[in-house]
Amino acid sequence: MDGVQYVESFYEGYAPGGVALYVQILTDNRNRAASDVRSAFSKNGGNLGEPGSVGYLFEQKGYVLASGDEDTVMMAAIEGGADDVTPEDDHWEIICQPGDLQSLRTELESADITIVSAEVTYLPATSVAVDAATAPKILRLVDALDDLDDVQEVFANFDISDEVLETLE
Repeated sequence: MDGVQYVESFYEGYAPGGVALYVQILTDNRNRAASDVRSAFSKNGGNLGEPGSVGYLFEQKGYVLASGDEDTVMMAAIEGGADDVTPEDDHWEIICQPGDLQSLRTELESADITIVSAEVTYLPATSVAVDAATAPKILRLVDALDDLDDVQEVFANFDISDEVLETLE
């Protein structure tokens, strides 16, 4: 529509268990977005924080999930400017500076490495281990935020172990 201006902003807060949430918003109505986010936090056991309360816990990074031979992935990642490469199940998580994401993708693709996903995202500097009693509450809040029309992404610093995930299924 003509005349509609979208504004990106972030809301910060805490989920149950002290988990930090960094919520990316793209909206044409800041008042509606603020009200919706505030409501989702309060109805699901969270607390909306002040600007700067959790943002410092997240760092913008390039993130690639790829699959391929370890030596090939390592060499291509190094050539492409990766900061870190770690195994994750049957894939490789490759972290880089946001500005290096395109050159990293190009290097991986030229080495015939399968890229599952590649994006600029916010990664937590530290994570909070979550127990079986707290995990459903956190996931409920994250789902409530994700369901809001203006929410683009919810970044969180929780770590739910495989054992705890199995109890939720």
